[in-house]
Amino acid sequence: MSHVPAAVTKAFGQLGDRAVRRVAAKSIAVTLAVFAAAGVGIYFGLATLVAQVGWDEAWAGVAAVVLGLLAAWLLFRAVALTVLQFFADEVVAAVEARHYPALAKAAQPLPLTREMAVASRGLMRMLGYNLLALPLAAVLLFTAVGPGLVFLAVNAVLLGRECTDMAWLRHCRGAESANPVPFAERVVLGAVVAAMMLVPVLGLIAPVIGAAAGTHLVLRRLSGEVDT
Repeated sequence: MSHVPAAVTKAFGQLGDRAVRRVAAKSIAVTLAVFAAAGVGIYFGLATLVAQVGWDEAWAGVAAVVLGLLAAWLLFRAVALTVLQFFADEVVAAVEARHYPALAKAAQPLPLTREMAVASRGLMRMLGYNLLALPLAAVLLFTAVGPGLVFLAVNAVLLGRECTDMAWLRHCRGAESANPVPFAERVVLGAVVAAMMLVPVLGLIAPVIGAAAGTHLVLRRLSGEVDT
């Protein structure tokens, strides 16, 4: 039986912790700032192009809004998760301190350079696999739901890995590929997080919930727990 529902429930239950709220606030602020900056950049780039061809500058605003929304829809998961990677240690540490104090003492926090490397690899994986999925999604476009299911499946695999690796890397002692969470359980967690990211407002805290839930899935195995 999957332990994902219990892990997600515990993750939501810890949203009241000051440390988790702080990480959520920082990751949301940075994610929104990234998209705001991208929107401004798109607008000025289009305004320059429109001016050169002699069109009304209002078209630049319309196009910037459309492209900005499209970019947010396509890239939100990748950007939000990449941003969270820089604060992930704080989420994992909060879960460790509250639920797994013995393991917290043995954890090895990641240095900033390591966090940057992990975040960069995760971003490249997410962008790369989503781009590879585009042809299949295009073929299934006539089914209406096909493209959505393709991207849900791809991102379920990716998000499940990222959300559990955040905790595992603090305890792996060099065995990075030996993540103890079964593949099927990681996919279920990834699907839950991907689905949450589609919901307005909830999508903003979904990466934090995913990181906390992923920590429970990893540490319950390291601590020998079976039922919690």
